[in-house]
Amino acid sequence: MDDGGFRSAMVDESKPDRPRPAWIAGKMVVYTVAFLALVLVGLPSLFNWIGDAIFSPRVHEFLEPRSTQSWIGIAVFTVGIAGYFVSSLWLVIVGKGPFVEFDPPTRFVASGPYRWMRNPVAAMLLVTVLGEGLYFGSAGILALFLWGLHVAHLQVLSVEEPRLEKRFGQSYTDYCQRVPRWIPGKPSPDQAPQATDRKTLAAAEHP
Repeated sequence: MDDGGFRSAMVDESKPDRPRPAWIAGKMVVYTVAFLALVLVGLPSLFNWIGDAIFSPRVHEFLEPRSTQSWIGIAVFTVGIAGYFVSSLWLVIVGKGPFVEFDPPTRFVASGPYRWMRNPVAAMLLVTVLGEGLYFGSAGILALFLWGLHVAHLQVLSVEEPRLEKRFGQSYTDYCQRVPRWIPGKPSPDQAPQATDRKTLAAAEHP
């Protein structure tokens, strides 16, 4: 079956240091609940309160939610949260580890949603915030969405991409050249490996 140009570097699943699935799942649940509580409840509430204080009544009147706008907000939020969970689970299952920067997956993942864009987790999370802003008609939450776009882009450029390039070397560099950062696009036929562990990459680079 055609895999779109992906090839897997096999990993020895019998290694004693392989994380246990139950342990990975437990950490994922904790990270997900805490992170979503902050991003989808804590920060929107704070920015909504700030927005009520600093934006003029005309802005609030213009954004006051109506039936169509509310349904659009629900649809956008639903797409965003579904995409977030799919991308997160894919990274956990294929990457063999949680999906947070301080506790990253142990394998490089370039399959599934990561074939089409490099940062689907962050992108889908921003989409959920946009959906919240539209549903509540909140200038503050929409401002959070715009601010989040800038912060996410800076984080990816200054933190995430340098770390991934250091960990996975040329495989990640090639992947970045073929897959867009934020806007989904059809992957090139010649793609980076589907999932490669760090030890395999190191052995290939230093035989």
